[in-house]
Amino acid sequence: MANIITAGNSTNGGTAITTDTSGTLNIVTGSGSGATAISVDASQATVFAAGVSGTTGSFSGNMSFNSGYGSAAVAYGCRAWVNFNGTGTVAIRGSGNVTSITDNGTGEYTVNFTSAITDANYATVLGQERTRASSDAGFVGSYSQSTTSVRINTRNIAGALIDFEGVDVAVFR
Repeated sequence: MANIITAGNSTNGGTAITTDTSGTLNIVTGSGSGATAISVDASQATVFAAGVSGTTGSFSGNMSFNSGYGSAAVAYGCRAWVNFNGTGTVAIRGSGNVTSITDNGTGEYTVNFTSAITDANYATVLGQERTRASSDAGFVGSYSQSTTSVRINTRNIAGALIDFEGVDVAVFR
């Protein structure tokens, strides 16, 4: 067994990093009941050493994992998402990689990305929210996808443009 100890050792509150002959990587920080342990079995994990940059843990390679699906596969993350108020003054309630929403008129919006998407060949997942008092059921559609924005519209069941109380947009690539 090879051991690398940093900042003391796991018995005195530091961090211990160990590997064993099977390739399992063990990281233990702290001691006693407050200790935190991570164990990575080399046969179940991919090492992302190539392409790691900065202190944020970002890397340029593909991330793969097996979360009980039978084999490890590349994970495709959500590149942008937003939940916004679609009536009155449009306002973002929560978002990731979305800088703003442009209200283009009744039922017409543009979602603007903070960082551009690689290309316009992404999947856009859409949803709408309405109050129980609202009698309008409907749907949300996307069109005019670009690397910096996606234009969407919200319509009632008859196909007329209408504002909804909430609109949800997620972009996967």
